[in-house]
Amino acid sequence: MNNRKGRMVQSCLTGWLLVTASAVMPQAVKAEAPARPNIIYILTDDLGWGDLGVLFQNSRRDANNRNKPWHLTPNLDQFAAEGVQMPAHYCPAPVCAPSRASILLGVSQGHSNVRDNQFDKALENNHTLATVLKQAGYATVAIGKWGLQGLQPNGNPDTWPAYPTKRGFDYYFGYIKHEDGHEHYPKEGPYRGSKVVWDGTNSITPQLDKCYTADLWTARAKKWIVDHEQGDRSQPFFMYLAYDTPHATDELPTQAYPAGGGLHGGLQWLGTPGHMINTASGQVDSWMYPEYQNVTYDNDNDPSTPEVAWPDVYKRYATDVRRLDDCVADIKQLLKDLNIDNDTLVIFTSDNGPSIESYLPKQPLRADFFDSFGIFDGIKRDCLEGGVRVPTFARWPGHIPAGKIITQPSIAYDWLRTFADVAGIPAPARADGVSLVPELTGQGTQQDRGYLYVEYFNNERTPNYKDFTPSNRGRMRGQMQAIRIGDYVGLRYAIKTPDAPFEIYKVTVDPKEATNLAPGMLALVQTMKTLALQVRRPDDDAPRPYDNELVPASPSVPVVNGVNWKAYEGAYPWVPDLETLASVSSGSTEQPDLNKRTRDNNVGMLFSGYLNVPQDGGYTFYLQADTGALLRIHDATVVDADFGYKAGNEVSGTIQLKAGLHAFRLYYARRDQGKPRLNFSWSGPGIDKQAIPATAFRRTAN
Repeated sequence: MNNRKGRMVQSCLTGWLLVTASAVMPQAVKAEAPARPNIIYILTDDLGWGDLGVLFQNSRRDANNRNKPWHLTPNLDQFAAEGVQMPAHYCPAPVCAPSRASILLGVSQGHSNVRDNQFDKALENNHTLATVLKQAGYATVAIGKWGLQGLQPNGNPDTWPAYPTKRGFDYYFGYIKHEDGHEHYPKEGPYRGSKVVWDGTNSITPQLDKCYTADLWTARAKKWIVDHEQGDRSQPFFMYLAYDTPHATDELPTQAYPAGGGLHGGLQWLGTPGHMINTASGQVDSWMYPEYQNVTYDNDNDPSTPEVAWPDVYKRYATDVRRLDDCVADIKQLLKDLNIDNDTLVIFTSDNGPSIESYLPKQPLRADFFDSFGIFDGIKRDCLEGGVRVPTFARWPGHIPAGKIITQPSIAYDWLRTFADVAGIPAPARADGVSLVPELTGQGTQQDRGYLYVEYFNNERTPNYKDFTPSNRGRMRGQMQAIRIGDYVGLRYAIKTPDAPFEIYKVTVDPKEATNLAPGMLALVQTMKTLALQVRRPDDDAPRPYDNELVPASPSVPVVNGVNWKAYEGAYPWVPDLETLASVSSGSTEQPDLNKRTRDNNVGMLFSGYLNVPQDGGYTFYLQADTGALLRIHDATVVDADFGYKAGNEVSGTIQLKAGLHAFRLYYARRDQGKPRLNFSWSGPGIDKQAIPATAFRRTAN
């Protein structure tokens, strides 16, 4: 497993937390796993942590407080019972576009090119879940909501720079534009406007009479899986199934969910224009689950007065969630019917916390009717726990133990590394996060992941809900950051200056973030402030108050001249995260030197240590390689000469550094093209562009 974050955070925590070397630097042990499983990643839209029965709603039902209504998810509860619950799983950002971008790219918001509210911005042309798994031999498909295409004036998918098929997917079916996902009847809905469902690059909206999108995406997903399994069953597949519900219009299906499920029941793709799926009949926006039709509650918390009916918007919301519940059960049954259930890893999750957007005239939606945020404070667009904790279950019969609950924190950008791991391929060096395979399967060595990182900007306030801690009610958001280390979350709201302090909460015992421990944990506060600069890169399209702040140097440690090196052997498809692999040779040298490689071709080299930065200021680093290279300083990716890199080109990156020692890792991969080359240069205050001299390198004294 990847070790770098554990080492980095250990360094940052010097003086606050003593961590043994064995805990921070586990051996890279590959989990024993079967041949590449199919992978289905189910992503819902604005589904709150508290919306799941097994996580929260069932406890409301059992308490039977008539003032606190509940809704249920029986199929997802069963799904969770057959796999693992991940109640400490986070999204990368508390709104859809940046969250989904980080998921697909496998990087934190500190490295993603889509941040804040950049809807429809083109997803970076770099490694994605799909490109990585495609390299591992997978068939790849995306169905549902996208919103990361980069719009062009003529609306032709061929001109959109980041259409899904240009980011690693073999096939796409769904809503491409962000705003389209607000309407769940593309042809008849009141917000349909220019809503378009794309089948590949063809608009098929005119054929979609009475198609409710949750049903439509599910039926199309089932059809794709069946078609794939009727072809080359030996090829595994990866499906990114991104729903656009329960977000937005809270529209209802046309009819009850079809009986049964799987191959011969449930939703079915018919493919006939005007009747594309088997629920494209009945009345648009009409059907509600019977248990919600006449349900009442004690609205005034007075048992002596008659109960009143739930407002219509909440009946609709509960129905939309329950429809997703049926959709997942339908897909699960299909896997059983096709006899691929044990060969398929299925993830169910959400992109961010619950929304208060209903899009229905005069029907406001409040997240505190069901307390969709669960035991936390905050909603969508909050970096409080309720905005960034997301309901997450994983199921893989025979490989993930049933009934398991993983309490360790994890985050959605971990999935790229996790999927690469189960596919038997090394993750790209640029990927953030860690592989979750050891935690999911119980096989292999779990890594001390170090930290989780979230950032976001929103110029609104947290709702003033009575269920929230008084200090969180009506709280101005502004620039926000959240960092989790172990049991502790560092939180900053309304950041004005680079030196703004972090609040510290022990969220394992204080999930509502009510008791700020910062006054008694000043060393951890400083650690959070240091990490806030060392783990991210500025983005001109999403400016932060701390973007130009000098990155702090590493803590003082005994060092000597030189760098450490490790050599690896393999035919790598990209610059891999070599720290997850077993080296064949290692040692130290004055400076990065390719002559330490163990053979000419199909090799990797990792050089690590410290750069001795002579004075404060902006430093530009340059890489030139024959195949590819990548530079991280602390945990920030400064130069990425990997995806799409052309041999011999020079790639650079600039970072603001304080004088002193700065930890670095330089990754190099070579196949068999041209002459071995790795030029590592810099420029900075008083330094003209030049190869970094041996006098600038340091390594930890043994």
